[in-house]
Parts: sequence; structure tokens; C-alpha cells
Amino acid sequence: MPMSIRTSCIIIVILALVSGCGPQPGPAGNAPVAARPAAERAGATSRDFGNYVVHFSALSTDQLTPEIARNYGIVRSKNRALLNISVLKKAEGTTGTPVTARVTALVANDTGQVKDSAIREIREGDAVYYIADYAVSSGETLVFSVDAIPEGETAPLSLRFTQTFYGD
Repeated sequence: MPMSIRTSCIIIVILALVSGCGPQPGPAGNAPVAARPAAERAGATSRDFGNYVVHFSALSTDQLTPEIARNYGIVRSKNRALLNISVLKKAEGTTGTPVTARVTALVANDTGQVKDSAIREIREGDAVYYIADYAVSSGETLVFSVDAIPEGETAPLSLRFTQTFYGD
């Protein structure tokens, strides 16, 4: 039976945490956005916003299985980064309910060069994910400034994190 993207993402987050390649503290220089939230703590993969929790990760696309990459049109490479965002509405007694959101991300390297990519919505059963991929160089640190506005809400859920990528 093929592995779902949700299962793959959970495995990837666990691998990132175990291997120590999770989000790193942000750079000391100016970020590419004016009003930005403080960087998430190192190793964080989610942020609580009261009624919602936003889960986030960034990883090298070579960590995806060939099947998952093919199914979602993602190029597997140590020189490609994948941003993955999901928004859950809290529901007592559950891990939360996936919700649709308007997700935007400003992604720049630590020298301020902005990376271009479109965020795509992925639906798999009840799960809703937002992904985008970016070219990266070995040793490059990307700063992810993400805004997610859940359907029916007006205020963005904003977070910021960094990730360093190592390739060939």
C-alpha cells in the first residue's frame, strides 16, 4: 500500500529532529520583512496560536520517497528545499481538525536574497497541506516568514524559522 504524504511528512519531521537538522536560530542581520515575529525556538515544528496550531517543516527534497516526490511533482535533490505547512483548528479530545488557509511565505537566504516559489495546496483525505520548493546551495540558510489565515478568519497566524541545508 502506498505511503501517504501525511505519513511521509511525519517520518521526515522525526528524521529531522533525530538527525539534528531541524530549524536553527535565526541570523543576526536584518530579515527581508519589516514586521516579523521572533524566530521559533530551535527544534520547533509547531506553534500554538490559541484556537489553531500551525505545523511547519523544511527539508531537503532528497529525503522524500521517490513515490511521494513523483505523486506531488517534486524534484528529489539535495539542492532543493521543501516547505510544508499545515493548520489545525483545536478540538478538545483530538489532535485537531485540518483547515484550509490562505498561506503565504517570504523565503530568503541569510544574505537577504529572496527565493521565488508558489505555494500549492495538497489535500489527502481530511488532511490539508501547503507546500513549496526552493533551490538551495550547500550550507545555505533559509529564513522562512510564513503567514497563514485560516478560512473564515482575518488575522494572520505568523511565524518565522530558519533552516540550513547541506547538499553535495
